Amino acid sequence: MEILHVGATGLVGSLVLPRLLAASQVSRVVAPTRAPLPSANPRLVNPVVDFDALPADATWWDVDAVVCTLGTTMANAGSREAFRRVDLDYPLEVARHARLHGARVFALNSAMGADPDSRVFYNRVKGELEAALEALGFPSLVLVRPGLIDGERQERRPGERAALAVSRALRPLLPPGWRPSRAARIADALVTGVLAPTPGRVLVEAAALA
Repeated sequence: MEILHVGATGLVGSLVLPRLLAASQVSRVVAPTRAPLPSANPRLVNPVVDFDALPADATWWDVDAVVCTLGTTMANAGSREAFRRVDLDYPLEVARHARLHGARVFALNSAMGADPDSRVFYNRVKGELEAALEALGFPSLVLVRPGLIDGERQERRPGERAALAVSRALRPLLPPGWRPSRAARIADALVTGVLAPTPGRVLVEAAALA
């Protein structure tokens, strides 16, 4: 298989990439990023791109499947418009190009509560993306919906760190769906989704990621 992976530098994406490269059935991983990745793996193709001007005619769009872990926070984005650009426009543009070039599987790191009709802006954007992806007609669409992600980030997120500390302490008392979602399990779900695709729309809820 040849797989396109966008979002390889984030917390979940940095766990997905080595899993894909280690899979015996994967012959090539295309990981477009804004800056070069340090990996020298011969099966990794790492085009440096501007996500605001993706090259529609690039040959590396010819893949079997896509894993998308692109995403930001409102704090980092700075505005609702900027957040929508990263969490909706970029993934959807990637999906359109890949689908036009024949990709049959798309696995998305979405969010618990994703709903295009939600009153919560974050959940509404995630839901709008899910609906737009479904409309593209991928034979297999994997939607992984984690809650608060439990993992060690390189960037500082004080609010998330505080919430994680509380959630970890209360983990035994919380229902599975409300426990922090382990970053490694999210990565596993995404990789499994593209390596062993199930026809149709597949939901992986937070309870399975705790």
